Amino acid sequence: MGSQDNAAVASNSFLADKSAKVFVAGHRGLVGSAIVQKLKQHGFKNLILRSHAELDLTRQSDVEAFFASEKPDFVIVAAAKVGGIHANNTYPADFIAINLQIQTNVIDSAYRNGTKKLLFLGSSCIYPKFAPQPIPEDALLTGPLEPTNEWYAIAKIAGIKMCQAYRIQYKWDAISGMPTNLYGPNDNFHPENSHVLPALMRRFHEAKVNKAQEVVVWGTGSPLREFLHVEDLADAVVFMMEKFGGLEHLNVGSGKEVSIKELAELMKEVVGFEGDLVWDTTKPDGTPRKLMDSSKLGGLGWTPKITLKDGLVDTYKWYLENVKQ
Repeated sequence: MGSQDNAAVASNSFLADKSAKVFVAGHRGLVGSAIVQKLKQHGFKNLILRSHAELDLTRQSDVEAFFASEKPDFVIVAAAKVGGIHANNTYPADFIAINLQIQTNVIDSAYRNGTKKLLFLGSSCIYPKFAPQPIPEDALLTGPLEPTNEWYAIAKIAGIKMCQAYRIQYKWDAISGMPTNLYGPNDNFHPENSHVLPALMRRFHEAKVNKAQEVVVWGTGSPLREFLHVEDLADAVVFMMEKFGGLEHLNVGSGKEVSIKELAELMKEVVGFEGDLVWDTTKPDGTPRKLMDSSKLGGLGWTPKITLKDGLVDTYKWYLENVKQ
């Protein structure tokens, strides 16, 4: 890719002007809400935020009118249609169409209305099902995707490629970051369609409240997973907006693996459930290992700061205060 690939675009310093207009698309979600909080901590005074009711990002004419009127200096794309395996299987058209519409409308309108820099956020599910572990950035498009979420993954890959194409053709500063599994305040704790970490938190909490004897978890607990607190991701977003101007996307992960067994035991401790933890080994384990190689971002000088235990304590505190029991 040449030396320019990871070179920062110094002319577009992000932190230099705290009065710059910053549009965070998807500001109410897990990721977007953490980014807004982080930007406020940094002193940004001119955040442009629109709820879905105020601006439907799938409607091209509405997005074009919004950008023509507001003309944001910087754009962070944290808006997406997301969901678990069941949702992806049930609504594949929604997952490919809505995500392609959101990102195409926002990226193109940002370019056409003078936005200096745009960051597009995706997910680790863009990588092939049998990618090498830890997964490096160049594993992208080297093999078949996980069939259960290929609709979402294809849309996110298209977003990465769109940012690259606009950089190549228009010399425009569009970058992409692909986070690992995220957790934290504003996560989805729904009993049916939440991810493993919030699902475990809810189950241990309900077992504690109901004074249950045991919590049964599927599988052996041996699969290894990586988790990043969403506040660390928000910190990485600010870092990339300031320091990174490369053609290739960057992985954003904690670099630390934890087994599902270790996660469940830590969750049990944090929640304060005093019953037994039981493993149903008749149930499947899933992928044995999923870890991203985030050494490129590390090489630029960014490191995560929140330990898993501290992150779980923080998230459980938020859960107790915000999730209806």
